[in-house]
Amino acid sequence: MTAAANQNGRRATASRRLERAGIRDVAAAAGVSITTVSDALNGKGRLPDETRSRVREVAERLGYRPSAAARTLRTGRSGLIGLTVTTYGEEPFTFTEFAYFAEMARAATSAALGRGYALVVLPASSRHDVWSNIALDGTVVIDPPDQDPLVTELYRSGVPVVSDGKPGNCPVTAWVDNDHEAAVLGILEHLSEAGARRIGLLTGTSTDTYTRLSTEAYLAWCDRVGQEPVYEAYPAHDPAAGAVAADRLLARPDRPDAVYGLFDPNGTDLLAAARRYGLRVPDDLLLVCCSESDVYANTEPPITTLSLKPRRIGTTVVNLLIDAIEGVDAGSGAVPGRLFPPRYRTAGTGPPPGTLMPTELIVRASSQRRCPRTTVSPPRPPGEV
Repeated sequence: MTAAANQNGRRATASRRLERAGIRDVAAAAGVSITTVSDALNGKGRLPDETRSRVREVAERLGYRPSAAARTLRTGRSGLIGLTVTTYGEEPFTFTEFAYFAEMARAATSAALGRGYALVVLPASSRHDVWSNIALDGTVVIDPPDQDPLVTELYRSGVPVVSDGKPGNCPVTAWVDNDHEAAVLGILEHLSEAGARRIGLLTGTSTDTYTRLSTEAYLAWCDRVGQEPVYEAYPAHDPAAGAVAADRLLARPDRPDAVYGLFDPNGTDLLAAARRYGLRVPDDLLLVCCSESDVYANTEPPITTLSLKPRRIGTTVVNLLIDAIEGVDAGSGAVPGRLFPPRYRTAGTGPPPGTLMPTELIVRASSQRRCPRTTVSPPRPPGEV
Protein backbone atom coordinates (compact mmCIF):
# COMPACT_ATOMS: atom_id res chain seq x y z
CA MET A 1 0.00 0.00 0.00
CA THR A 2 1.34 3.39 -0.92
CA ALA A 3 1.98 6.22 1.52
CA ALA A 4 -0.85 8.18 -0.10
CA ALA A 5 -3.28 5.31 0.46
CA ASN A 6 -2.22 5.09 4.11
CA GLN A 7 -2.80 8.81 4.52
CA ASN A 8 -6.25 8.60 2.93
CA GLY A 9 -7.15 5.69 5.19
CA ARG A 10 -6.18 7.59 8.29
CA ARG A 11 -8.23 10.57 7.15
CA ALA A 12 -11.25 8.38 6.52
CA THR A 13 -10.94 6.82 9.97
CA ALA A 14 -10.62 10.23 11.62
CA SER A 15 -13.63 11.46 9.65
CA ARG A 16 -15.73 8.54 10.84
CA ARG A 17 -14.69 9.26 14.44
CA LEU A 18 -15.80 12.87 14.08
CA GLU A 19 -19.17 11.85 12.63
CA ARG A 20 -21.98 12.04 15.13
CA ALA A 21 -23.50 8.67 15.96
CA GLY A 22 -27.21 8.40 15.14
CA ILE A 23 -30.03 6.48 16.72
CA ARG A 24 -29.69 3.78 14.02
CA ASP A 25 -26.05 3.25 15.02
CA VAL A 26 -27.07 2.75 18.67
CA ALA A 27 -29.86 0.34 17.70
CA ALA A 28 -27.50 -1.72 15.53
CA ALA A 29 -24.76 -1.85 18.15
CA ALA A 30 -27.19 -2.80 20.93
CA GLY A 31 -29.09 -5.30 18.77
CA VAL A 32 -32.48 -3.66 19.34
CA SER A 33 -34.99 -1.61 17.37
CA ILE A 34 -34.94 2.18 17.00
CA THR A 35 -38.13 2.38 19.07
CA THR A 36 -36.46 0.47 21.89
CA VAL A 37 -33.53 2.89 21.85
CA SER A 38 -35.90 5.86 22.03
CA ASP A 39 -37.88 4.34 24.91
CA ALA A 40 -34.75 3.37 26.81
CA LEU A 41 -33.17 6.80 26.59
CA ASN A 42 -36.39 8.71 27.35
CA GLY A 43 -37.48 6.54 30.26
CA LYS A 44 -40.57 5.30 28.44
CA GLY A 45 -42.05 1.97 27.51
CA ARG A 46 -42.00 -1.33 29.35
CA LEU A 47 -38.44 -2.50 28.95
CA PRO A 48 -36.41 -4.86 31.11
CA ASP A 49 -33.89 -3.00 33.24
CA GLU A 50 -31.10 -4.98 31.58
CA THR A 51 -32.15 -3.78 28.11
CA ARG A 52 -32.51 -0.19 29.22
CA SER A 53 -29.07 -0.23 30.85
CA ARG A 54 -27.42 -1.87 27.82
CA VAL A 55 -28.88 0.71 25.43
CA ARG A 56 -27.71 3.58 27.61
CA GLU A 57 -24.21 2.10 27.87
CA VAL A 58 -24.00 1.73 24.08
CA ALA A 59 -25.28 5.27 23.54
CA GLU A 60 -22.69 6.59 25.97
CA ARG A 61 -19.88 4.61 24.33
CA LEU A 62 -20.82 5.86 20.87
CA GLY A 63 -21.27 9.43 22.09
CA TYR A 64 -24.89 9.50 20.92
CA ARG A 65 -26.90 12.57 21.79
CA PRO A 66 -30.56 12.92 20.76
CA SER A 67 -31.12 15.60 18.13
CA ALA A 68 -32.76 18.70 19.57
CA ALA A 69 -34.52 19.31 16.26
CA ALA A 70 -35.86 15.76 16.21
CA ARG A 71 -37.13 16.09 19.75
CA THR A 72 -38.90 19.34 18.90
CA LEU A 73 -40.65 17.69 15.94
CA ARG A 74 -41.56 14.64 18.01
CA THR A 75 -42.77 16.37 21.20
CA GLY A 76 -43.61 19.92 20.11
CA ARG A 77 -41.21 21.22 22.77
CA SER A 78 -37.96 23.12 22.35
CA GLY A 79 -36.25 21.83 25.49
CA LEU A 80 -35.63 25.40 26.65
CA ILE A 81 -36.95 26.99 29.83
CA GLY A 82 -36.43 30.61 30.81
CA LEU A 83 -35.43 32.27 34.06
CA THR A 84 -35.69 35.96 34.84
CA VAL A 85 -36.15 38.50 37.62
CA THR A 86 -38.96 40.99 36.94
CA THR A 87 -39.07 42.50 40.44
CA TYR A 88 -37.62 45.82 39.35
CA GLY A 89 -39.24 46.03 35.92
CA GLU A 90 -37.17 47.99 33.42
CA GLU A 91 -34.61 49.15 36.00
CA PRO A 92 -31.05 47.94 35.25
CA PHE A 93 -30.31 45.06 37.59
CA THR A 94 -27.65 42.34 37.26
CA PHE A 95 -29.21 39.75 39.53
CA THR A 96 -26.36 37.24 39.28
CA GLU A 97 -24.20 39.68 41.26
CA PHE A 98 -26.31 38.84 44.32
CA ALA A 99 -25.47 35.58 46.10
CA TYR A 100 -29.10 34.44 46.42
CA PHE A 101 -29.88 34.77 42.72
CA ALA A 102 -26.53 33.31 41.65
CA GLU A 103 -26.97 30.18 43.79
CA MET A 104 -30.59 29.79 42.78
CA ALA A 105 -29.69 30.05 39.07
CA ARG A 106 -26.89 27.47 39.41
CA ALA A 107 -29.19 24.98 41.09
CA ALA A 108 -31.95 25.61 38.55
CA THR A 109 -29.51 25.06 35.67
CA SER A 110 -28.34 21.75 37.14
CA ALA A 111 -31.92 20.57 37.77
CA ALA A 112 -32.95 21.47 34.21
CA LEU A 113 -30.01 19.62 32.64
CA GLY A 114 -30.79 16.61 34.80
CA ARG A 115 -34.19 16.39 33.14
CA GLY A 116 -33.03 17.08 29.61
CA TYR A 117 -33.72 20.83 29.41
CA ALA A 118 -31.50 23.86 29.01
CA LEU A 119 -32.01 26.97 31.13
CA VAL A 120 -31.93 30.34 29.39
CA VAL A 121 -31.33 33.34 31.67
CA LEU A 122 -33.15 36.33 30.22
CA PRO A 123 -32.94 39.99 31.23
CA ALA A 124 -36.29 41.51 32.15
CA SER A 125 -35.25 44.92 30.83
CA SER A 126 -35.11 43.73 27.21
CA ARG A 127 -37.86 41.12 27.26
CA HIS A 128 -39.89 42.74 24.45
CA ASP A 129 -36.96 42.25 22.04
CA VAL A 130 -35.63 38.92 23.29
CA TRP A 131 -38.54 36.88 24.57
CA SER A 132 -40.42 36.75 21.26
CA ASN A 133 -37.35 35.29 19.51
CA ILE A 134 -36.88 32.30 21.84
CA ALA A 135 -39.26 29.35 21.87
CA LEU A 136 -39.58 28.59 25.57
CA ASP A 137 -41.47 25.61 26.95
CA GLY A 138 -41.95 27.41 30.27
CA THR A 139 -40.47 30.10 32.48
CA VAL A 140 -39.32 30.57 36.07
CA VAL A 141 -39.89 34.12 37.31
CA ILE A 142 -38.11 35.22 40.48
CA ASP A 143 -39.99 37.52 42.87
CA PRO A 144 -42.55 38.93 40.41
CA PRO A 145 -44.26 42.16 41.55
CA ASP A 146 -48.03 42.36 41.83
CA GLN A 147 -49.77 42.22 38.43
CA ASP A 148 -46.51 41.57 36.58
CA PRO A 149 -47.27 42.19 32.87
CA LEU A 150 -44.75 39.57 31.70
CA VAL A 151 -46.32 36.82 33.82
CA THR A 152 -49.79 37.81 32.62
CA GLU A 153 -48.67 37.75 28.98
CA LEU A 154 -47.03 34.33 29.30
CA TYR A 155 -50.09 32.94 31.07
CA ARG A 156 -52.42 34.17 28.32
CA SER A 157 -50.14 32.53 25.77
CA GLY A 158 -50.48 29.18 27.52
CA VAL A 159 -46.84 29.11 28.66
CA PRO A 160 -46.40 27.52 32.12
CA VAL A 161 -44.92 29.92 34.68
CA VAL A 162 -43.62 28.93 38.12
CA SER A 163 -42.60 31.74 40.44
CA ASP A 164 -39.91 31.83 43.07
CA GLY A 165 -42.02 33.87 45.47
CA LYS A 166 -45.71 33.87 46.34
CA PRO A 167 -47.28 35.44 43.24
CA GLY A 168 -49.84 37.82 44.73
CA ASN A 169 -52.14 38.77 41.86
CA CYS A 170 -50.00 37.10 39.17
CA PRO A 171 -51.54 34.09 37.36
CA VAL A 172 -48.90 31.36 37.72
CA THR A 173 -48.96 27.59 37.38
CA ALA A 174 -47.35 27.04 40.79
CA TRP A 175 -45.03 28.82 43.21
CA VAL A 176 -42.28 28.16 45.75
CA ASP A 177 -41.41 30.51 48.60
CA ASN A 178 -40.15 30.76 52.17
CA ASP A 179 -42.33 31.49 55.18
CA HIS A 180 -41.13 35.08 55.41
CA GLU A 181 -43.41 36.04 58.29
CA ALA A 182 -42.08 33.20 60.46
CA ALA A 183 -38.48 34.01 59.48
CA VAL A 184 -38.81 37.70 60.44
CA LEU A 185 -40.52 36.89 63.74
CA GLY A 186 -37.74 34.44 64.56
CA ILE A 187 -35.10 37.12 63.93
CA LEU A 188 -36.95 39.71 66.03
CA GLU A 189 -37.26 37.25 68.90
CA HIS A 190 -33.57 36.39 68.60
CA LEU A 191 -32.60 40.07 68.81
CA SER A 192 -34.97 40.69 71.72
CA GLU A 193 -33.49 37.78 73.64
CA ALA A 194 -30.03 39.27 72.98
CA GLY A 195 -31.10 42.45 74.78
CA ALA A 196 -32.40 44.69 71.95
CA ARG A 197 -34.99 47.26 73.04
CA ARG A 198 -35.56 49.15 69.78
CA ILE A 199 -35.23 47.02 66.64
CA GLY A 200 -35.02 48.70 63.25
CA LEU A 201 -35.53 47.43 59.72
CA LEU A 202 -33.74 48.19 56.45
CA THR A 203 -36.24 47.31 53.71
CA GLY A 204 -37.06 47.95 50.05
CA THR A 205 -39.57 49.96 48.07
CA SER A 206 -40.64 47.21 45.62
CA THR A 207 -43.95 45.31 45.74
CA ASP A 208 -42.55 41.77 45.49
CA THR A 209 -43.76 39.25 48.04
CA TYR A 210 -40.47 38.93 49.91
CA THR A 211 -40.18 42.64 50.62
CA ARG A 212 -43.87 43.15 51.32
CA LEU A 213 -44.41 40.17 53.64
CA SER A 214 -41.17 40.77 55.54
CA THR A 215 -42.03 44.42 56.13
CA GLU A 216 -45.60 43.61 57.13
CA ALA A 217 -44.35 41.00 59.62
CA TYR A 218 -42.04 43.60 61.20
CA LEU A 219 -44.80 46.20 61.47
CA ALA A 220 -47.21 43.66 62.98
CA TRP A 221 -44.59 42.67 65.54
CA CYS A 222 -44.00 46.33 66.47
CA ASP A 223 -47.73 46.81 66.96
CA ARG A 224 -47.97 43.70 69.12
CA VAL A 225 -45.06 44.54 71.44
CA GLY A 226 -45.77 48.27 71.55
CA GLN A 227 -42.61 49.45 69.78
CA GLU A 228 -42.71 52.42 67.41
CA PRO A 229 -41.49 51.18 63.99
CA VAL A 230 -38.02 52.38 63.04
CA TYR A 231 -37.22 51.65 59.40
CA GLU A 232 -35.82 53.01 56.16
CA ALA A 233 -36.78 51.86 52.66
CA TYR A 234 -34.79 52.17 49.45
CA PRO A 235 -34.80 50.74 45.87
CA ALA A 236 -32.94 47.47 46.41
CA HIS A 237 -31.66 47.23 42.82
CA ASP A 238 -29.43 50.26 43.53
CA PRO A 239 -26.48 49.23 45.76
CA ALA A 240 -25.49 52.85 46.41
CA ALA A 241 -28.97 53.59 47.77
CA GLY A 242 -28.56 50.84 50.37
CA ALA A 243 -25.52 52.51 51.92
CA VAL A 244 -27.38 55.84 52.09
CA ALA A 245 -30.42 54.20 53.72
CA ALA A 246 -28.20 52.45 56.30
CA ASP A 247 -26.64 55.81 57.16
CA ARG A 248 -30.08 57.44 57.50
CA LEU A 249 -31.29 54.69 59.80
CA LEU A 250 -28.38 55.07 62.23
CA ALA A 251 -28.54 58.88 62.10
CA ARG A 252 -32.13 59.02 63.33
CA PRO A 253 -32.84 60.57 66.74
CA ASP A 254 -34.70 57.35 67.63
CA ARG A 255 -31.76 55.26 66.48
CA PRO A 256 -32.32 51.51 66.89
CA ASP A 257 -30.04 49.34 69.01
CA ALA A 258 -30.54 46.39 66.63
CA VAL A 259 -31.23 46.21 62.87
CA TYR A 260 -32.39 43.54 60.45
CA GLY A 261 -31.49 44.21 56.79
CA LEU A 262 -33.54 42.42 54.15
CA PHE A 263 -30.92 42.44 51.40
CA ASP A 264 -27.49 40.99 50.73
CA PRO A 265 -25.37 44.19 50.95
CA ASN A 266 -27.12 45.48 54.09
CA GLY A 267 -24.70 43.77 56.48
CA THR A 268 -21.60 45.55 55.20
CA ASP A 269 -23.54 48.82 54.70
CA LEU A 270 -24.77 48.81 58.29
CA LEU A 271 -21.36 47.78 59.65
CA ALA A 272 -19.72 50.69 57.82
CA ALA A 273 -22.38 53.14 58.99
CA ALA A 274 -21.98 51.96 62.59
CA ARG A 275 -18.25 52.65 62.45
CA ARG A 276 -18.85 56.15 61.10
CA TYR A 277 -21.08 56.90 64.08
CA GLY A 278 -18.74 55.29 66.59
CA LEU A 279 -21.11 52.42 67.36
CA ARG A 280 -19.64 49.11 68.44
CA VAL A 281 -21.11 45.91 67.03
CA PRO A 282 -22.51 44.05 68.90
CA ASP A 283 -22.13 46.11 72.12
CA ASP A 284 -24.01 49.19 70.87
CA LEU A 285 -25.73 47.73 67.82
CA LEU A 286 -26.89 44.20 67.01
CA LEU A 287 -26.92 43.27 63.30
CA VAL A 288 -28.63 40.61 61.18
CA CYS A 289 -29.03 40.56 57.40
CA CYS A 290 -30.48 38.18 54.82
CA SER A 291 -27.65 36.84 52.67
CA GLU A 292 -26.17 33.69 51.19
CA SER A 293 -22.67 35.18 50.98
CA ASP A 294 -19.77 33.56 52.84
CA VAL A 295 -18.23 37.02 53.23
CA TYR A 296 -20.19 37.58 56.42
CA ALA A 297 -18.41 34.73 58.18
CA ASN A 298 -15.18 36.74 57.96
CA THR A 299 -16.23 40.33 58.68
CA GLU A 300 -15.24 41.97 61.95
CA PRO A 301 -17.31 40.98 63.77
CA PRO A 302 -18.87 38.09 61.79
CA ILE A 303 -22.47 38.98 60.90
CA THR A 304 -25.50 36.82 61.61
CA THR A 305 -27.34 35.95 58.38
CA LEU A 306 -30.66 34.47 57.35
CA SER A 307 -30.38 31.87 54.57
CA LEU A 308 -33.40 31.37 52.30
CA LYS A 309 -31.90 28.13 50.91
CA PRO A 310 -31.83 29.23 47.24
CA ARG A 311 -30.36 25.99 45.92
CA ARG A 312 -33.28 24.01 47.26
CA ILE A 313 -35.71 26.55 45.84
CA GLY A 314 -33.99 26.56 42.43
CA THR A 315 -34.23 22.78 42.17
CA THR A 316 -37.87 22.74 43.25
CA VAL A 317 -39.13 25.47 40.90
CA VAL A 318 -37.52 23.81 37.88
CA ASN A 319 -38.96 20.40 38.73
CA LEU A 320 -42.41 21.93 39.20
CA LEU A 321 -42.10 23.73 35.88
CA ILE A 322 -40.98 20.67 33.93
CA ASP A 323 -43.75 18.60 35.50
CA ALA A 324 -46.21 21.23 34.23
CA ILE A 325 -44.62 21.25 30.77
CA GLU A 326 -44.81 17.47 30.54
CA GLY A 327 -48.35 17.32 31.90
CA VAL A 328 -47.51 15.55 35.14
CA ASP A 329 -50.45 15.82 37.53
CA ALA A 330 -50.57 15.22 41.28
CA GLY A 331 -52.93 12.34 40.63
CA SER A 332 -50.36 10.45 38.55
CA GLY A 333 -47.83 9.89 41.30
CA ALA A 334 -46.11 13.27 41.28
CA VAL A 335 -45.46 15.36 44.34
CA PRO A 336 -48.77 16.86 45.59
CA GLY A 337 -49.32 20.35 44.29
CA ARG A 338 -47.99 19.81 40.78
CA LEU A 339 -50.48 20.31 38.01
CA PHE A 340 -51.03 20.80 34.32
CA PRO A 341 -49.95 23.97 32.56
CA PRO A 342 -52.36 26.91 32.62
CA ARG A 343 -53.89 26.11 29.24
CA TYR A 344 -55.33 22.96 30.84
CA ARG A 345 -56.75 24.76 33.86
CA THR A 346 -60.24 26.20 33.99
CA ALA A 347 -61.57 29.26 35.74
CA GLY A 348 -62.66 28.73 39.30
CA THR A 349 -60.15 25.96 40.07
CA GLY A 350 -58.76 27.99 42.97
CA PRO A 351 -55.37 29.56 43.63
CA PRO A 352 -52.21 27.94 42.24
CA PRO A 353 -50.52 25.43 44.56
CA GLY A 354 -47.60 26.63 46.60
CA THR A 355 -44.65 25.06 48.40
CA LEU A 356 -43.04 26.66 51.45
CA MET A 357 -39.35 26.08 52.10
CA PRO A 358 -37.60 26.39 55.48
CA THR A 359 -35.06 29.11 56.25
CA GLU A 360 -31.99 28.96 58.49
CA LEU A 361 -30.67 31.62 60.86
CA ILE A 362 -26.87 31.37 61.01
CA VAL A 363 -26.03 33.03 64.32
CA ARG A 364 -22.69 34.83 64.57
CA ALA A 365 -21.12 37.41 66.86
CA SER A 366 -22.95 40.48 65.47
CA SER A 367 -26.24 39.53 67.14
CA GLN A 368 -24.91 38.29 70.48
CA ARG A 369 -24.00 40.84 73.11
CA ARG A 370 -20.94 40.01 75.13
CA CYS A 371 -21.60 39.50 78.82
CA PRO A 372 -20.02 42.21 81.00
CA ARG A 373 -16.74 41.12 82.54
CA THR A 374 -16.69 40.62 86.28
CA THR A 375 -13.61 40.78 88.47
CA VAL A 376 -13.32 38.08 91.10
CA SER A 377 -11.11 39.05 94.06
CA PRO A 378 -8.91 36.39 95.64
CA PRO A 379 -10.20 35.03 98.96
CA ARG A 380 -9.09 36.96 102.02
CA PRO A 381 -7.34 35.27 104.93
CA PRO A 382 -9.54 34.62 107.97
CA GLY A 383 -9.88 37.63 110.24
CA GLU A 384 -8.74 40.13 107.61
CA VAL A 385 -11.07 43.10 107.12
